[in-house]
Amino acid sequence: MKISVVVPAFNEEKLLAASLAQIKTAATAFTQHGWDFELVVCDNNSTDRTSEIASAAGAKVVFEPFNQIGRARNSGAAAATGDWLVFVDADSHPSAGLFSEVADQISSGKYLAGGATVRLDEKMFWAGLVTQLWNLTSRFNKWLAGSFIFVETAAFRKIGGFNIEMFAAEELDLSQRLKKLARGQRKKIVIVHRHPLVTSARKMRLYTPKELRQFFFRSIFRHRRTVRSREATYLWYDGRR
Repeated sequence: MKISVVVPAFNEEKLLAASLAQIKTAATAFTQHGWDFELVVCDNNSTDRTSEIASAAGAKVVFEPFNQIGRARNSGAAAATGDWLVFVDADSHPSAGLFSEVADQISSGKYLAGGATVRLDEKMFWAGLVTQLWNLTSRFNKWLAGSFIFVETAAFRKIGGFNIEMFAAEELDLSQRLKKLARGQRKKIVIVHRHPLVTSARKMRLYTPKELRQFFFRSIFRHRRTVRSREATYLWYDGRR
């Protein structure tokens, strides 16, 4: 068994080194199972030291020139050689406990893919409430948070990976297609929750309440138009770090 951890990264020189170090520490949960492990970073057209930092961490580095999270994940996955893919965002810190939970689900043979609940790395009242609501919704609907997804490589490739027409919410689209495939194979999707993924709350600091409200309401009332526009999904693409 081989696990490929794929990290999409766009101008992540501030956070990437710490995230990759944590991923490598957490990956001992896979090696303890006797599994092989590789780290793949997709540099998504960065203009900073992202690629250099990834190489220094021992990662296999691939380049995706089109600035889009779905394409970056797909390019990283295309270079991966593992039996399972684990997608982790560059601003997130998985624990050994979380990777151990993932290993247990994979070993059971019951699951085609899965995700994890999340926890912000800073205490913020409203952001914390939204995160808790997301976690409940994720577990109920089996929706995968884009910051952490694990999936059988053959299944990911069979459904064509992430939808490259979407600049946001691509993980929800992937979730729906994986659930359909899982039903056909008599397998399941799981959201593990004993060891939440720690992820950055930086968007709460980098964007004003007005900007966050505007994006929230556009996402609700103009969802299809919003998620298919890079300009409308500026929280991911305007380069603020």
